[in-house]
Amino acid sequence: MDYREVLLSKNGFVTVTLAKEFLKYAVGDKIPTVSEISERFDLARGTVQNALKTLQVNDAVRIESKGHLGSYLIKKNMKVLLEFAGITSIVGVMPLPYSRRYEGLASGLLVAMENHYNIPASMAYMRGSKNRISMLLSNRYDYAILSKTAAQEIIEKYDNIQIVKSFGRYSYLSEHVVIFKNNKFKSIEDGMKVGVDSDSSDQKRLTETVCNGKKVEFVHVDYSQSLKRVLSGDIDAAIWNKDEIIDKLIEINYIPIQDIYQSADEAVLVVDKNEPEMASLLDEIIDVNTVTNIQKLVLEGKITPSY
Repeated sequence: MDYREVLLSKNGFVTVTLAKEFLKYAVGDKIPTVSEISERFDLARGTVQNALKTLQVNDAVRIESKGHLGSYLIKKNMKVLLEFAGITSIVGVMPLPYSRRYEGLASGLLVAMENHYNIPASMAYMRGSKNRISMLLSNRYDYAILSKTAAQEIIEKYDNIQIVKSFGRYSYLSEHVVIFKNNKFKSIEDGMKVGVDSDSSDQKRLTETVCNGKKVEFVHVDYSQSLKRVLSGDIDAAIWNKDEIIDKLIEINYIPIQDIYQSADEAVLVVDKNEPEMASLLDEIIDVNTVTNIQKLVLEGKITPSY
């Protein structure tokens, strides 16, 4: 059967809904009853039964009833389910790959996304964790890469995203540092102009922490322009990613920041909490070791980044 014909049929929407629902379940799981599905999605029982029949006839799923124990999923054909669910590509968004560490992360993710379901994967790049989350929640992207600190902060405030994969310490960056416009500074001092980007959760939070108790003037600066603004003397200091300083051999005075937020150096993959089927798919196809091993090889200069 042509799946497109099914999806365009009268019961197509229900079939799509159930296909996405089954993507969340593992073989062996107990599944909801027809009545439970009908009530949850406000659908007629007959409509649900027809959609279930369509999925089973096309070998997308196989369900076995065990009487009073309920019904169980005994087979799941991911490739067919994905076609019914309308998931034909996977597009992620992550920070601009201005450091070798980010280049390695992007390369590792795209290799890990190669799958036997033949779903093409691609990556977009955008500065600012808040911008990436905004685009994720507006369905522009299927997943986003953030620091663990930024993800946890969003979850605590809004509970609208979920972490699917964590890639371990130093997968996001090696270290945050405070950069200064000249060599005489060794710490944040009263009277300084300090750059801060409100769209970058990590940078804003770290800036406020290192400036705590100091009488400074906060100046809004796009994170990507922070280094340039400090080097020009336009601002006195800013939080920056040490990786870029090392990668590009930039001569600038900087001091390390103590591990205030250790999770700020760890990359995580997040999805919209309302898209559990995407969470299940990404959890299945992405191997963390594959991503981090490729990132390590890029950092060591043993392979050329490809993203």
